[in-house]
Amino acid sequence: MTIDAAGLDLLFKEARSHNKWTDAPVSDETLQELYDILKFGPTSANSSPARFVFIRTKAGKDKLAPALSAGNLDKTMSAPVTAIVAYDPKFFEKLPKLFPHNPDAISWFTSNDSLAATTAFRNGTLQGAYLMIAARSLGLDAGAMSGFDNTKVDAAFFGYNGWRSNFLVNIGHGDASGVFDRSPRLPFDEACMLA
Repeated sequence: MTIDAAGLDLLFKEARSHNKWTDAPVSDETLQELYDILKFGPTSANSSPARFVFIRTKAGKDKLAPALSAGNLDKTMSAPVTAIVAYDPKFFEKLPKLFPHNPDAISWFTSNDSLAATTAFRNGTLQGAYLMIAARSLGLDAGAMSGFDNTKVDAAFFGYNGWRSNFLVNIGHGDASGVFDRSPRLPFDEACMLA
């Protein structure tokens, strides 16, 4: 089974990072559906370390605003939803549930702090990419960004659970007037090797 050309355009070839948004809302049910799609993307040992905060209220945006760089403030405040893509450094505590066929898997991480940190960050980032693809598959637009103070975000949203922010993704129905011309991409021979 393969995806057709229209699907590839929707997910990748014609998809763009958005900076302006229409007033069309994104429902909580759509956010649930988005998560229910992205959660099936693979992670090592099914670790699933990503955690998501879907900020869609004025109070939530006001809480986030002090952490944003000046260049990201307006587009984030106007986006219907801003997702904090975070990760749980203690993701391995869920492995008995997520990786039940190997009861010893938790020990891989409790005995190796470096492996646990790398696994959490790498796979949480991967799940953030799944989030953007899932959003596009549902007809939503996305705009991922850095340009914020992780320490402030973590203090404002994760002081009680120890999660750590990775990056932000604005989600909604994009206004095409806020899209830049597509920047070049590296050709295969500059970005890839065959071995």
